[in-house]
Amino acid sequence: MSDPLSLSIIVPVWMEASGVVETLDALQSLRDAGHEVIVVDAGSTDGTARLADLLADRVVQSDKGRATQMNAGASVANGSILLFLHADTRLPSSALDRLSAFVSSDRAWGRFDVRLSGKSAMFRVIAWFMNQRSRLTGICTGDQALFVRREVFEALRGFDSLPIMEDVEFSRRLRPASRPFCIHDPVVTDSRRWEQGGIWRTIFLMWRLRWRYWRGESPEALAHSYRSDVRNAKD
Repeated sequence: MSDPLSLSIIVPVWMEASGVVETLDALQSLRDAGHEVIVVDAGSTDGTARLADLLADRVVQSDKGRATQMNAGASVANGSILLFLHADTRLPSSALDRLSAFVSSDRAWGRFDVRLSGKSAMFRVIAWFMNQRSRLTGICTGDQALFVRREVFEALRGFDSLPIMEDVEFSRRLRPASRPFCIHDPVVTDSRRWEQGGIWRTIFLMWRLRWRYWRGESPEALAHSYRSDVRNAKD
């Protein structure tokens, strides 16, 4: 497992015209180093795909749904390592060095620690708990920029087409292959949803949904609850 790093960064987007240029600008140094960036758009009508086309190696159209989009990106990727990056998340400057260490390891997959962008000290506490929980459980969320060896991804047939919890479900199927390779240098993800929904309300929502998922409720029911809670928070 000492092959040189060959990385495909897959970014699912929908209606991201206001921020997609900034997202992709942050990835240009990785493209300059020979790695590829694939944007998967779910039919945005705000010009997202047109803007992304100037800053990505490939822009793919797919049906809506993060799992569906990520699978579509993986299906056209050339890299031996697939990294799935949310549009509101930034990789650390050390990402390539840390991922090279992963390639040389015996691990099948991994993720980054996460840091929330907001200035409140509470965001540091939230991130600490997210990272510690991930270490203890071997489960990661999409905010942590999951990465996986291509052959492992293909053997598991990618993400299940779930409306929510697709990252948690995929982590569960990855754990028998290996514990995750945990990169301490954090990605920075936008704290907007926490600020808009309220910090404590969002914490309770995330834990409630996770608890219901572990009890066996369907992802469809959880997605409905999540959308309802988000709408109520905006009212």
